[in-house]
Amino acid sequence: MVKRKQNTAYRYAVGCLLLIGLIGKTCALDNPDAPDLIGEFKKRELIHLAAIDNPKNKTRDFLVAYDDYLIFLNKELIMASETIKSKLPEQRKLELMTAQLHWIEYRDAEFELIKNTWTRKDFGSSSGISRGDYRTSIVKNRVLQLLHYANNF
Repeated sequence: MVKRKQNTAYRYAVGCLLLIGLIGKTCALDNPDAPDLIGEFKKRELIHLAAIDNPKNKTRDFLVAYDDYLIFLNKELIMASETIKSKLPEQRKLELMTAQLHWIEYRDAEFELIKNTWTRKDFGSSSGISRGDYRTSIVKNRVLQLLHYANNF
């Protein structure tokens, strides 16, 4: 009798999990015709990540690779912002522009903190690599956030 109740409870639990999984999948259907903005971005950034991860890099090579990556990310940031802006109604466009201005203030404050904290004096020759990594991660995260927004339209 106890085994039968356990078996029934087990089947009930498995059935509920399957049902939840099925409902979740049907609610999260993507438009197959919509571009994969994040996937496309990740493909474009590969060349920069490879340059940073090159095992033959010297300190100067890392600095150049991070600078090039930051330039790339800033261009991607503009493109992502334009993409989401093109999909928004007028009132939301103004809100996006305001949010971007606030984000730029945040970015600038973070960049200043990074510059003043990871100094050659305190962190040696790796300081430039750390600064590059921290700066690019801030901009990359914003690009991805905007692309996630754009994917919802």
